Amino acid sequence: MITVKSNTIVSRIKTYKKSSLIIAVKLIISAGLLFYLINTLEYDQIILALKNVNILLLGLVVFLSVFNIYFQYAKWKLTCREVLSETDKSKVFRSLFYGFSAGIITPLRVGEYFGRGIEFKDKSLLQVTIATLVDKFFPLLIVVFFGSVSSLIYIYYYYNVSEHLILSLFILLFTLFYLFFFIIKSKKFWNSVIFSKINSSESIKTFFDKLKIFENLDKKYFNKMSLISILFYLCYLVQYVFLVSAFSGHFDLLSYFWAANLIMFVKTMIPPISIGELGIREGASVYFLTQMGESASVGFNSSIMLFIINLLVPALIGAVMFLRKNGN
Repeated sequence: MITVKSNTIVSRIKTYKKSSLIIAVKLIISAGLLFYLINTLEYDQIILALKNVNILLLGLVVFLSVFNIYFQYAKWKLTCREVLSETDKSKVFRSLFYGFSAGIITPLRVGEYFGRGIEFKDKSLLQVTIATLVDKFFPLLIVVFFGSVSSLIYIYYYYNVSEHLILSLFILLFTLFYLFFFIIKSKKFWNSVIFSKINSSESIKTFFDKLKIFENLDKKYFNKMSLISILFYLCYLVQYVFLVSAFSGHFDLLSYFWAANLIMFVKTMIPPISIGELGIREGASVYFLTQMGESASVGFNSSIMLFIINLLVPALIGAVMFLRKNGN
């Protein structure tokens, strides 16, 4: 009995040390990326941009963050009802914020899956994980689709690629997305030879059985989730556009909107090796905005402010909510 307990304690200590090391590495990477960007940029320009920011537009971005969170809540509430059979709005709301807090400091934001599950004690971690995957599936597709379209346009204008090649890639892109949506709703796909082979492995059979939830989601759910995800994505893009205008004093909104799509696409495609994708998003923002005629400091300030408003503040709120709950 004593030996078993000792082994358990040692195992927990090793797990704690490992998770602490990962968080430390992510903090170092984030700090390194930000240090590099800040030192590459002109420090005086960054400070000047912060001093001269348009307060009205900055306030509007903060106001839009309420809608940003609401759309995420609406998605999660709909998914909880359909996938977890959970209708308690307060539980759904708290789980969303716990996810913000846990996700921002963990590799690949996997902590968000655990964080969301804290509130649902009657649900298994696997159930919450599947629900979170479903919830994130729709925004991911939207980012990849619009990001791919924006990337093709960017390649065409900045690298003088043949119109025929770009048109062919557009046709291929639309065809692939259409087929993907058609396939994922097909029962034949989920019962195909591929999944039959996967299901022969007991270690992952349970996971893929749960993943078949996509097969059972009705058209109404797909339509609602698609609409809410598009609104959430648009809200995020508009926030970035307003921030660029607030820091630059210019209103080339179409170019900023284009840049926002490209930044989101790059951030999604590059593995998030740092805290909250810090450094990756800022680097992409600086690169694309300077390509479009804006200063590097505007790109950096806009991106870091978006991180603070949309990720850091909700994560801090979630942490306070969690601490207050455990303090009661």
